[in-house]
Parts: sequence; structure tokens; C-alpha cells
Amino acid sequence: MKFIDMFAGIGGFRSGLEQAGHTCVGYIEFDKFARKSYQAIYSTKGEYTAHDIRKVNGKELPDADIWTFGSPCQDISFAGKQKGLQGSRSSLFFEVMRMLDERQEAKKFLPSYLIMENVKALLSSSQGWDFATVFIEMEKRGYDPEWSLINSAQVVSQNRERVYIVGHFRGRCTAQVFPIRRQGTDLVRTNEKIKVVGKTFQSGCTTLTTTDHKPQKQVAIRQIGNYMINSKRKNPEAGRIYDPTGLSPTLNTMQGGDRQPKIIVRACITPGRVTKRQNGRRFKNQDEPSFTLSCQDRHGVLLKKENNVQIRKLTPLECWRLQGFSDAQFKKARAAGISDSQLYKQAGNAVTVPVIKEIGKKLKLFDAREDF
Repeated sequence: MKFIDMFAGIGGFRSGLEQAGHTCVGYIEFDKFARKSYQAIYSTKGEYTAHDIRKVNGKELPDADIWTFGSPCQDISFAGKQKGLQGSRSSLFFEVMRMLDERQEAKKFLPSYLIMENVKALLSSSQGWDFATVFIEMEKRGYDPEWSLINSAQVVSQNRERVYIVGHFRGRCTAQVFPIRRQGTDLVRTNEKIKVVGKTFQSGCTTLTTTDHKPQKQVAIRQIGNYMINSKRKNPEAGRIYDPTGLSPTLNTMQGGDRQPKIIVRACITPGRVTKRQNGRRFKNQDEPSFTLSCQDRHGVLLKKENNVQIRKLTPLECWRLQGFSDAQFKKARAAGISDSQLYKQAGNAVTVPVIKEIGKKLKLFDAREDF
């Protein structure tokens, strides 16, 4: 199926849907640095494109079966001012609805599916009215929405809860997308991923990635960090990552100086505050996931070096990997001259590619069926 990538960022939706066998016919992105990365990563020649969604008339868009969008979340996020859908950035959701109206008035083809992603706080923003508004606005335009709260930890090593909404054009698409399952089973569980860490570790690897192995029954994780010790030797460059469950905390835009994520084995204080108290507890229990990264607070990993303790930040490449992007994609963005600060921001703003891939596979299956 064909899709249009709105609020495209660095193409998390695009990467996932293309991996599932769909084709992009257009994209809309306002941020000049994100556009530069996007155009470096993907072959966009001949595709429809626009900068400002507020200036796009829906009837000008190419016909597409799927519209993807995740309007900026700053007005909804717990880390923001929580102005809700009425905030200047999150209200861009209504621009998507406006374009649907314009296409309907012009008797243009309407997409079969709307795929929306946003922060977990959408469920409670404005006492839940923002979430209800999304459903109401979709239903007004003939779409039956379904939703799910999905943690990216099901497919990558990052604790990132996001709301996914799929709107089905009424009378045309009735099959249910959620829950997402892989090969007839639930998405691979976190503890199953961690069990295969040792089996997939490659000598000298100091970064993290997720790789699909054939047969595709589980997602394996390479090691990252400076903590692993075996019975024969100490290898400070080959430790397990983040927290006792192996998860990274949620990535965000990481703007403002020294806000990049730190590698976490157990949740601890930030560099420069090793002897000082931070907000709340310094450490979590062994059976708890790591703290979520925010713009105000960062946690790190304890690195043993004789009797000293050090903390290392995640690199931009590692953050991209935690969102499911390939090394090749990252290298194309960096080669285009994108700064580390922007690369961090782009990773934090992105949607998790493997989650979108699973949704895209479900939609492709529906499209191939004759009885839905």
C-alpha cells in the first residue's frame, strides 16, 4: 500500500512501513535539520513534499492508502507544559483532520488507514478529553479508531511507552490491528531478549544494536557498556547495558546541555553529582525497570576502574539504534553534516521503527485478504 509520512522527522514511520512492504509517496516535515537527515537517508526524488502542514491543502496530496502522523507531543507530554491538544504544537493534529475534510469535499480518495503515535500522557491530558477528542474527530470523518499502549521494550532495548491509534475507514477496513503479535505469539518479551545477549555478543563490540536473525523468532541484543565480568577476565568495554532488565530509559530530545542519556546498569546519579543526592531514590530495586530519561534528570552507568567510578553517556549512534534505525541510516545523516545535538534530538523525537513494522505487516496482511 502507498502511504504519506506526516510530521516525518527522520522517518521512523517510513522505515517501519517500508520494511513491511509499503511504499512512501510523500512526506511533510517542518524542521530543517530533520528534513536534511530524512533526505539523506531515503530516496525521495519525485515524491510529494511540503514543509509546513498548516499550508497544505488536502486535495493537493497524492492518493495514499495510509496516512501516518504523530503531531508534536510537547503540549501533552509530562515533561512539557501540558497544554493539551489546544497547545500550538500538539494542535497540529487538527491540521490532519482539516486535510481529510478538504479531500472529502473535493471527492478525492480518502486513506484506508490513519496511524497515529503519541506520548502516554495523551491518555490523561485534559482529564482524558484530549484522547476522547482524537477518537471523536476521527469518527466524524468516517474512521473507526482502535488503540493500544505499547512499550518499545517489546522489540528494542528501551523502556518507551507510547499510544498507537489506528483509524479504519468505515465500511472499507474492519480487521483489528491490536494486539500486535509476531508469528502467532506475543512480541518477544524483555527477559527473552536478555537471555540471548551472551550468545550474540561479538568481540570488541562496544555499542548496542537490535538485529533480526533468521528464522525471525526473537530479537537479539549486542552488548553495550562497561560492566560485564566473566570467570576468566575483566572486560570493562563489554558490559551489559542500562539496568538489571537490560533496558534503556525513554529517549527524548536531550536538548539543553549535558542531557544526553547515560548508560545504566543500575539507576544512579548523573556525572558531577556522584556524592550528592538527586531527586527521589538514587537506585531502584533489582526487579524494577530503569528510570525514564527526561530533560531535567539523567542517570548513568557505574563503570569500574580500579577503585574509581565513572559514568559514560550514550552516543548518538546508540540512541538511533535504540529506536530501531540501522547504522547505515545514521551514517547517512551524519555525513549530511547533522550535529550530535540534532542527532540526539532526532532520535528522541522518532517513533520506534520495529513497532511500526509490526503494524505495517498487519496492514499488509489485511490488504492481501479478500474477506476483511
